[in-house]
Amino acid sequence: MRLPLYENSCLPLGFEKASKENMRAIQFLFFSNYFLGLLALMLSLETAFQLDLPFASPAYYVLVVSAVIVYYTVAYTIPATAPVSRNPRTEWYRQHAFFVRISQLVLSMIGLGSALLLLVQYGKNLTSLPFIDYVFIALVPLAGLLYYGMGLTLNLRDTGWLKAFVIGFVWAGCVSLMPVFEVQLEHGSVFPNAKLEIWLFIKNWMFCTVNAIMFDLKDYADDANRQLKTFVVQFGLRKTIYFILIPLLLIGVSSFFVFASVQHFSTLRIAFNALPYFALLAVAYGLHHRRKILYYLVVIDGLLLVKACCGIAGSYFGG
Repeated sequence: MRLPLYENSCLPLGFEKASKENMRAIQFLFFSNYFLGLLALMLSLETAFQLDLPFASPAYYVLVVSAVIVYYTVAYTIPATAPVSRNPRTEWYRQHAFFVRISQLVLSMIGLGSALLLLVQYGKNLTSLPFIDYVFIALVPLAGLLYYGMGLTLNLRDTGWLKAFVIGFVWAGCVSLMPVFEVQLEHGSVFPNAKLEIWLFIKNWMFCTVNAIMFDLKDYADDANRQLKTFVVQFGLRKTIYFILIPLLLIGVSSFFVFASVQHFSTLRIAFNALPYFALLAVAYGLHHRRKILYYLVVIDGLLLVKACCGIAGSYFGG
């Protein structure tokens, strides 16, 4: 039995009254994946603050932003001659097919130029890092490539419940491991607190995984039609929220409080870092209502921006 595809009815607060011009700007920012580039930048900066590391060179952050936008846009790029779609994001890509092609080309060139610049400046330091670092770093782009299949028989996008953990792993690796790797290349013997680095990676992995599971809620009908066994397809909407999302979040925030106590975090730093968990918990609780795609792109992805800002604030003001 095929489930009907639907577009949900609720937008983030205030969006219903947005003018056409404002709505176009909102759609451009979130449908084009430029907002995801901003998230990658902010989460990378959060890592520097959380681990008390120097910032990487601007070329590195340009590479990260451009790579994230290009990577995510690949899945949605369609020709202008494609049939009109009921999905607003797919239709946006159809109507802006020329801009998307130009954007992908320009950002790819910018990213490649940034990578070459970093290689020229710091390539001589590549042999100075432990081999195990390269193993972990290699796993991140490998998982990212396998997520799309890239011509291979294994496509991690079609692995059902594993998909969310792969997405979380790739994001956590990009924003938690890659910045440390780059800073070590640029500054030499800059080694962060190992326990703090591992905790930050796991925290980002679980936070991004929960975020990805929440995104699967919007694709419930489509995933069911494709017989893709995501959590929400296997367990249903309410059980996914109450028996998977909320317990994972409670485990995550409890683990954070234990870690913060062991590391002797200040009260202010604990408060800042705990806030995104409670925000995510509140949003997860409200997902039993049907929502439009912009809700997920603005509110749920926006929680990652909240997390980055809170992490930076907690490190800066909380000591």
